[in-house]
Amino acid sequence: MTLFLSLLLNGLSLGALYALIALGFSVIFKASEVVSFMHGSLLLFGAYTTARLAADLPFGVAVLLGIGLTAGVGLLVERLLINRLRGSSVISLAILTIGVDIILVTELTRRIGSDILNMPAPWGGDVIRIGDVGITTNRAYAMLVAAVLIALFFAAFRFSDWGVAMRANAEDGETAALMGIKPGRVSALAWVVGAGLAAVAGLFLVGSPTPGVAPGIQAVALRAFPAAILGGLDSTGGALVGGLIIGLAESFASGYQDQILFLGRGFGDVVPYVVMILVLLVRPSGLFGTRELTRV
Repeated sequence: MTLFLSLLLNGLSLGALYALIALGFSVIFKASEVVSFMHGSLLLFGAYTTARLAADLPFGVAVLLGIGLTAGVGLLVERLLINRLRGSSVISLAILTIGVDIILVTELTRRIGSDILNMPAPWGGDVIRIGDVGITTNRAYAMLVAAVLIALFFAAFRFSDWGVAMRANAEDGETAALMGIKPGRVSALAWVVGAGLAAVAGLFLVGSPTPGVAPGIQAVALRAFPAAILGGLDSTGGALVGGLIIGLAESFASGYQDQILFLGRGFGDVVPYVVMILVLLVRPSGLFGTRELTRV
């Protein structure tokens, strides 16, 4: 029972971080109809920048600057590339984000080298225990921060002018434009939000129990992508549900690896994609995605 509760708690903490990343995928797609494959590089950039700045600045200041700089990269990509190619095919824009991702990851990998940068978080490797179940303080803070950010996002999405504009633009772009809503402004802010969420996730993903910032951390975004697809790429609520499902599935598959050896070792690494495929076989648009109707 202790193992089950421990895996449940760790799965929820991992799922909360996946939800932040998946929410970034969804909000960018909903606002600009771009499937962004550069979230891995944004996550790595945020973690790298924060770790470097924290060596000379107070940790809180470094975190804010790291998130701000990452959001700035997202804004630059949207303004200089995505906005100029607005109206291009979805495939072309997706390939563009892959190219930007490769450039950023290559440069960051060169800068990091063979080192693993320590994230000097004030809570370090402390562990919080609830009875016999323990979780690192870093992951506990991750759940708390993710819950607050997700709540703030949905409040803004529901009640702010930007949220109303995004929903209107996603529903009917032409009518929204006639009503004075500027798609470019909605898209730019969506990229800022998506990049900022990736930076926050990166901050906690490189903390305990992870040893620090390494180039491989960008691959986490590839495991969060199934969470966005699973929930429905155009559904922000689906991103939250998808993130939690993928986090729990990965945690339990890794924790009970000996009991599922018939599926092969390391099954926990591929379980996000297995779950995604199984769901898409039943619901091609995802759990909460908008179904496309075709008239014949």
